[in-house]
Amino acid sequence: MILKGDEFRHKFSYSQLDVDLYSKVSGDTNPLHTDPEVGKNSIFGRNIIHGFLGGSVFTKIFGALWMVDGHVYLKQSMQWLKPMFVDTEYEAVITVKEIFPEKNRILYDCAIFEVATGDQTFTGEALMMNKKQYVWS
Repeated sequence: MILKGDEFRHKFSYSQLDVDLYSKVSGDTNPLHTDPEVGKNSIFGRNIIHGFLGGSVFTKIFGALWMVDGHVYLKQSMQWLKPMFVDTEYEAVITVKEIFPEKNRILYDCAIFEVATGDQTFTGEALMMNKKQYVWS
């Protein structure tokens, strides 16, 4: 049963190798993500991970961890609030915001927090279609 307010949490981090691979696959070779000297001389004082790499944790959650038998992405909004860094523990949180039982759809709030500080680094929403009818409330 899925209820409004249901929540799922997932802790994760990315390594520099993850960032380098994402850079290669995405084609975003901005040295702010991969060159230590550029990162050191930036306003962040070190390299930052790609925003879309950080947000990609939600595809993992919806595709492999939460209700994996039926989510299909329809929409994802993303807003980056703070930079994210390699080798830093984060926690992604999804919360059921609204349920549309007549269309088998769920709107989720999506957030990412840095575990050590509690700072929110990402906010957004995901609209998912479900191939299965769940018991809604």
